[in-house]
Amino acid sequence: MPNRLLRVNAYTTLDLVDAAARGHDFEDEAVGVLNVTSPRENPDHVTLQLELDNAHLESLPAHADEVTLSAAEARTLADALRSHAEKVEANADEAADSNE
Repeated sequence: MPNRLLRVNAYTTLDLVDAAARGHDFEDEAVGVLNVTSPRENPDHVTLQLELDNAHLESLPAHADEVTLSAAEARTLADALRSHAEKVEANADEAADSNE
């Protein structure tokens, strides 16, 4: 990604995700980087970062979005992700069973 704002290395959470940016009068799709981090010293929050590959964005300049979460908010997000992942897996299992 040219002009990358987030550092991508071996510790990046997800370095290639399908993503989209939506506004009232546009929608751009691109691959992106999704990272979860916390400060190394005296961690007091969790940061969720998302950056789309700006080479494929027509409506937005290069940018990265960040959300700062408390430990409780991070756990709530983790629980929601886990719950939705289970629904997706169950649906995939049902589809596989019906194709046998």
